[in-house]
Amino acid sequence: MKKNILFILIFALSICISCSTYKATPMPFKAPSSYPNAVKIEGSEIAAKAYSDPKEASEAFGFDIRGTGMLPVQIIFDNQGSHSLEIDGSQTFLEDINGNMWTILSGKIANERASKYVEGKEMAKGAAYHGLLGATAGALIGAAVGIVTGENVAKAAGKGAVIGGAGGAVIGGGEKYGASEAKGSISDDLDEKSIQNKTIKPQSMSYGFVFFPGEGKSPKRLHLRLIETDTGKIFPVKLDF
Repeated sequence: MKKNILFILIFALSICISCSTYKATPMPFKAPSSYPNAVKIEGSEIAAKAYSDPKEASEAFGFDIRGTGMLPVQIIFDNQGSHSLEIDGSQTFLEDINGNMWTILSGKIANERASKYVEGKEMAKGAAYHGLLGATAGALIGAAVGIVTGENVAKAAGKGAVIGGAGGAVIGGGEKYGASEAKGSISDDLDEKSIQNKTIKPQSMSYGFVFFPGEGKSPKRLHLRLIETDTGKIFPVKLDF
């Protein structure tokens, strides 16, 4: 009986550990020259990488960002020119293999997609979490009842686990367990990683992401428009994937 209870507690602990909340993931980057699609304009070298593979994207962001309905594209700048640059988001598009052109998601829509996805996941996690705690408590109570009544202890513990697990799942599913915290962390992380509306200063390296609709599943080319902030000069750039 003691071994059964110990097993239940250890199992509960392992599940609770696996239900840890979202944590921002630091991301490395490579110089533009290391990418085959790198181009040079006015003393600056630019390259891009599309995170279309769900596994690679999840490992990079620390959560299933492709599952949220977003396709992140990393852009890297080595600006050795004498002018600052900015991305013109209104004229920057992602072309897929079918020739469809996709516009950049606004920050509001990107956060809404991430929030909706995370909320669903966190509610499911909450149900599992509370269900497990209920099952653990029910098993312990059932085992105690078995000892007092003389019933088979293992069988009593099993009955208690079933009843406690069902009750805990109902309670857990009725609340958004950790959803607000996770949504806030992800929103902050996406804003931090975004390079849109940020200035690429001269004599510096910069990198960041722009987020496109996940409906564009197979990216072919990034149509990027850059503007020199002081002169207003425009540079259309095409980066093939």
